[in-house]
Order: sequence, then structure tokens, then C-alpha cells
Amino acid sequence: MAKKSAALRVLLDSKASILMEAHNGMSAKIVQEAGFAGIWASGFAMAAALGLRDANEASWTQVLNNAELIADAVDIPVLLDGDTGFGNFNNVRRLVQKLGQRGIAGVCLEDKSFPKANSFSAGRHELVPIVEFSGKIRAALDHRVDHNFCIVARTEALIGGAGLTEALDRAEAYREAGADAILIHSKRSNAEEVLKFADRWGGRTPLLAVPTTYPTAPIESLFGAGVTTIVWANQIFRGAVIAMRRIARQIHAQKSIAAVEEDIASIHDILELVDTGELLDAEKRYGLSLNSK
Repeated sequence: MAKKSAALRVLLDSKASILMEAHNGMSAKIVQEAGFAGIWASGFAMAAALGLRDANEASWTQVLNNAELIADAVDIPVLLDGDTGFGNFNNVRRLVQKLGQRGIAGVCLEDKSFPKANSFSAGRHELVPIVEFSGKIRAALDHRVDHNFCIVARTEALIGGAGLTEALDRAEAYREAGADAILIHSKRSNAEEVLKFADRWGGRTPLLAVPTTYPTAPIESLFGAGVTTIVWANQIFRGAVIAMRRIARQIHAQKSIAAVEEDIASIHDILELVDTGELLDAEKRYGLSLNSK
């Protein structure tokens, strides 16, 4: 547990790291298999995978349990997208305690009101007062079970239309409150305001950016401007939705599974991904066979 939080801290402190989204244990295994060094446990993707909206409709215990399954599935560190912390400072400090106990390496908290609206929705994007969110950060820091557990403060000032100066003021207040890193978020189709923020931020803390709406921006330009970590925040889940939809429609139309077998993972592949071989070895070691009568 402590090793994973220390590994996440190293990633965030580096000058050019990438976190990849996962939303359950299987997607986490695939992310690790692909070679990524860290995972973003996406609130949007976890909620959507439950058939829910990214508006705190999934309870914090559902998110916590899912994050634990993600962390258990891999050896690489997990940064949880913790939304607003699911309430006030009291909810935040309990969340942080439980995350640390369950092996999650860090949490990202955003400065919007609870319940939140997805950053790319047409809904309200009301920011809480700076003093209130700074208190959440301090509460989180005071209740870490591991001193390496990372607290990332995410400002939604650009998402809410408050402007660059407000975003910088908020980020500085959160840095002063003790945040280990800042995440700057934007919904523009280009990286211009993120690059301006990074330039004016000047490396005061590690800086995360989420290029969901500006995917063609070269990561070299973001790293060069002072962003230290890129978060690919939802692509695994979105790709899975396309694949599941296509397979389901094909089976429904053809009333057969024969044609899709070449396009889907084999049963053996799935058994390998969940490490069934370890279970078989354990059966031999402990003198039990699941096939015995």
C-alpha cells in the first residue's frame, strides 16, 4: 500500500508522466498490461459502467468499493477521481482514510459544489468558496493513513467560465493549503488556456491536465509548457462501449454468435488476464482440487 502511494508520488513529481483511465478490475489489468505506469480511476467511467450519470448518483461507498477492486487488480498506483469528496470536509476526511486503508494511492478532489455536474455537460458548474475547498484539502491531508498518499486539487474555474485569473488564484490557495499537485481542466477544443495556465503557474507544484476535448494537442507542447502529468481520462471505457454495442447489435441481427467469435477475446484470454493459473497452482499447494468430488 505504501509502495503504491510512493510510486504515484514519483510519477506526479516527474516531468512527463501519463495516467490511463480504468473503471473496473479488468480494465485496470488491461491498462497495466499495455505498459502504463499509473491509473486514473475515472468517476465518469465508473458511474457510466453502473448505468448512472456522472452527478454523484453512484454512492461514495460504491465508488470506494470499485476503486479497491481496481487497486487490487494491479501492481501500479491508482489515483481516484474523487469528485468533490462526496460532501463537506467531514466526508472528505473519511473518504481519504478509507482510500488509504484499501490501497488506493491518491485522490483528486475538485472545487465544485456537491452534487457535481460532469465537466462537459450543459449543467451548472458552481464553484465552492476558496476557503471551503482549502479546508477540504487540509482535512484530507490530516487524515491520510500514509504520508505518501497524494492529494490532487482540481480547479474547475475554466470549466465554469470564471477565467484564467480565478483559476490561478484558486490553484495558489490550494497549493498553500498543502495540495501535492494541481489539476487544471478545460472543455475548449484546443489547449490554449491550459497552456497559458501552465506558463503562469511556473512549476509551483506538479500540474495535471486532461486533454479530453483537445486530443490533437501534442503532449510535447503540454509537457513543454509545464504540465507534468497527462491524464487520459475516459478512452478505455468509451472504446468498450463502442465494441459492446457493435457486438450486441451483430448478435441480435444474426441470431448467432458464430460470426463474432473472431472479433472478441477468447475465454482463454480472459482466464489468463484474471490469473487463473495462480489459482490452479494454489490448489496443488494446499491440497485441494476444485474438480475433486
